[in-house]
Amino acid sequence: MGGGSVLDGTKFIAAAVPFAGDPWDILAKKAPIVSALPIGTVLTLPATGSEMNTNAVVTKWETREKLYFSSPLVFPQFSVLDPETTFSLPPRQIGNGIVDAFTHVAEQYLTFAANTPLQDRMAEAILATLIEEGPKTVAHPQDYDARANVMWCTTLALNGLIGAGVPQDWATHMIGHELTALHGLDHAQTLAVVLPSVLAHQKQQKREKLLQYGDRVWQIKTGTAEERIDLAIEKTRAFFESVGVSTRLSAYGVTTETIPTIVTRLSDRGMLPLGERQDITKESVAEILLACA
Repeated sequence: MGGGSVLDGTKFIAAAVPFAGDPWDILAKKAPIVSALPIGTVLTLPATGSEMNTNAVVTKWETREKLYFSSPLVFPQFSVLDPETTFSLPPRQIGNGIVDAFTHVAEQYLTFAANTPLQDRMAEAILATLIEEGPKTVAHPQDYDARANVMWCTTLALNGLIGAGVPQDWATHMIGHELTALHGLDHAQTLAVVLPSVLAHQKQQKREKLLQYGDRVWQIKTGTAEERIDLAIEKTRAFFESVGVSTRLSAYGVTTETIPTIVTRLSDRGMLPLGERQDITKESVAEILLACA
């Protein structure tokens, strides 16, 4: 019972109990999982979609590592989604959940065209619903209908449905994980900081999808292509800020001095290059983070 961190930690425990060897190898060495204890979840913080997927992200504080694994063996046997369990969440976590779900969709949708019109429309529906319903949940914490709609959005954002057969990015998440591990920022706070800068840095590579995003999600119909793309990115940043999640490193007391460390950590673990085109290099990560300041 809990939010994404609790659910992901439970998934790790479920896989670790029958695991032969050092359980951390599941994350650090991608050791295969051959069995796991069955789990069920009661969601109290809608954000990560962990209640309906095979993924888990776990932090090892001793080494400041935040890594992930995935296995069908840790898919929950059942999940209870009751909006009333979220009524007591503080505003910070309400905003975090909205940003987390929004970025999950962006990582799967804002890539390049791949003849997936249905997945695109479903992704756009989730984004539009979050934009419409998200602020209601911040302003009215016990609005059952708004909470129910946001809760369902967060589940559908990362249960595999909109990602079926589409190219996926995940650069924002990989960079964001390092900010959490090194500086203790909430997961969604790192996403709010990094995503707008990734979109701006990659706007030529993501040009077609960013124009579609601006048109269908933000109703941006006029201006040059460049102006419409820039406005779509600006509206994304403004939306994150509107639900109480700051989008600049300086807002969290993090300086650009952290950039070389993050680049080195990603490089040392063989995680570079990043992105749907595998074109986000060490230099690109540094440029993206510099723009986050």
